[in-house]
Amino acid sequence: MSRKPIIGVIGGGTTASEEGLRLAEEVGFLIAREDAILACGGLNGVMAAAAKGAKRGDGLTLGILPSGNKADANPYIDIPVATAMSTARNLVIVRTADALIAINGSYGTLSEIAHALDLGKTVFALRTWSMEKLGVEGELFVPVSTPREAVDRAIKFARKAMAAETPSGYVK
Repeated sequence: MSRKPIIGVIGGGTTASEEGLRLAEEVGFLIAREDAILACGGLNGVMAAAAKGAKRGDGLTLGILPSGNKADANPYIDIPVATAMSTARNLVIVRTADALIAINGSYGTLSEIAHALDLGKTVFALRTWSMEKLGVEGELFVPVSTPREAVDRAIKFARKAMAAETPSGYVK
């Protein structure tokens, strides 16, 4: 049995715009309809909107929390992971996801984008930071115009990445 793709949705908590929240909810809904798992930071803003959309689409949501308290998760999170790692949990989100969709966001989102680029993981960018001056747009950082384009491309990328996975050999 193969596992489901895990699509990370990253974006602003308190800085999310109304448009960003609307886009995030649609992205979450579409991820659920593709039978993929939505992973996010589990808090408010884009994270809550995406998780709300995924629940509307009967999807499964994973919230990787900065605190050590599962009760901090937004009400749309099915599986809260209480890391007690503060912003270091951003790397956990990036490593967990097979592909990422960035919507709006501030410096926390920028750190997640940077972790993804550093790990060679593709980020589909929907109304978020620009990486044009760094020369990475179009490779690992792919600007997209709509929630549908973001999800279609992320799912396609995730399935390709999953097909290439091999066990690390780490056994303890």
